[in-house]
Formats: sequence, structure tokens, C-alpha cells
Amino acid sequence: MLSNSSILEQYIEEAEREGHLTFRRDFPLSSLSSFRIGGNASYVIYPSTPDELASLSALCHSISIPNIVIGNGSNLLFSDSGYEGAVIVTTQIKDIKIDGNTVKVGCGASLTHLASVVAEASLTGLEFAYGIPGTVGGAVYMNAGAYGGEIKDVCVSVKAYDGVNDEIYDVKAEDCGFGYRESVFQDSDKIILGAKLVLSEGVNADITEKMNQLMQQRIDKQPLNYPSAGSTFKRYPGYFSGKLIEEAGLKGYTVGGAQVSEKHAGFIINVGNATASDVLSLIDHIREVIKENVGIELQTEVKYIENPADQ
Repeated sequence: MLSNSSILEQYIEEAEREGHLTFRRDFPLSSLSSFRIGGNASYVIYPSTPDELASLSALCHSISIPNIVIGNGSNLLFSDSGYEGAVIVTTQIKDIKIDGNTVKVGCGASLTHLASVVAEASLTGLEFAYGIPGTVGGAVYMNAGAYGGEIKDVCVSVKAYDGVNDEIYDVKAEDCGFGYRESVFQDSDKIILGAKLVLSEGVNADITEKMNQLMQQRIDKQPLNYPSAGSTFKRYPGYFSGKLIEEAGLKGYTVGGAQVSEKHAGFIINVGNATASDVLSLIDHIREVIKENVGIELQTEVKYIENPADQ
């Protein structure tokens, strides 16, 4: 009888021969994370279609192989011990179809690339996403936003896979539970396969100018020259996390290779061979200081992916 891992290997090797996916064994997660941190994953798998993604997820669950679906890894912190299971990467599922002002897009499409494509079609509404390093799936998952815009402003439905019922279906925007950096997908096993967006007609030159302005703001204010996972903490109502951290005198505070950015205190950056333990320790220290100074508890935007073998 084949072991569970052998069943998975047999499946992905056959699918790879047929051109449906690619995969890697014992692959460094640091190369899949914008933090450039993390041990190795047993398997990293790249499905090429939404159906293949759904099938992979179903197989992993049926044979009890731990698995996680990720996009660009731009908001993730992987464990130093890696991930003993399958990491399914969506970045090959990136089709973009434009019909009038309606856009259907795969979960693995880059937000920045999508913003550029719709700008060329003279569609406005996604300028805020230009420069966000994540994918559409990640943006829907956390209702990503910047500079006054959020994905919920343009999303009308999400195509998702429900592994419990083995069903692919559309979730209307009003049923997605969009809030500040949250959605219903964070509290379920449903997998985001794609999204349908509705934008507005605009003028290409104006759209491009706004995108370039926002990109320049990112360059001017954010430590883009260092690996990071973007804003580390969610905004607490009535406060700006970065300002609280700066006022606490924590700019430049360092644990191992992890540092509170001196350019923007809302970012923890990897200044050299930082480990996940360094980042987690620094996060804990910041939260303790802010709790003591202001009496509020900061919550992280960054999601820590623990190794199933360590749980």
C-alpha cells in the first residue's frame, strides 16, 4: 500500500508530465516570502488552473497531508523549521479577462500587474493596488488596501472552492464579510480561486499619473530596499501603529537580524539573515511596549505560518 506522501508524489508527477503543474521537493520557503525567511517545505506545488488547485487541495485533505495555499508570500512569515507538508503556490493562475468595465482575474495574478493591465484599458478603481506586492487571492483574503482604497470597493464576487462539499461556487461580495484587513475566508477552509471586479471608465493618462504618484509615495516613505512583509501591525481605531511605535522610541530597535525600520516604524525589516524567531520576538516586544505606554494591544497584519510538525 502506498504511503500518503507516495500518493501525493504519484499524483503530482503525473500532473507535471501532463503539463498541469510544476513542483519542487525540499524547497526553501525563504525564496517564496518577501521577508526572505523560512525553512524548507516538503513540497512546493504550482498548479496552473483553478480546477487543478481545487483538485490538489482535495487530494491533500483526503490523504491527510498538511497543506497551505499561498500567493506571493508578501504578508507571510514562515517558520524557521519550514513546513512538513505541501505548500501550494497560486502564481501560475493569473489569467485576466476584461469585458467592458468587468474584469475576471485568477487568484494568482499580481496586483501590480493587474493594475497596469486595467489602466491600459482605461479602467479606474485599482490605482491604490499599484505597488502592493501581493496577489488577487491574498488581496481578497485580507481585503488589502492602501491610500484610501480597498479590494472590497471593486470586488463584486469571488470564485471559491469548498473542500467540505467538493464544490466550486461564486460568493457575492456582500457575503464575503469584508472589513478592515479581514474577510470570511480567514475563518474557513474555502480556497479563493479568482475574483470578478467592476471598475469605472477613466482616462489612461490620468490613471497612470495617479499610479505613479502612489508608487512614488511608497518609495519615499517605505523601506522597499529591505525584505519585509509590509505593514506589520493593523491600524488600531484612532491610532496609527507606525506613529505609536515611533513615539515609543522603537525606531531602529533590533532583535537578531530583524529591525524596526528607521524609515517607517510600521515595518519590521530583515536587515541580514533574520529568523522567524527574531521577528516574532521583536513583534512581542513592540506589543508589550505599546500596551504599557498606551494601554492598547496591537494586532498583526503579518500571518505566521507554523510548521505542522511543530504543532
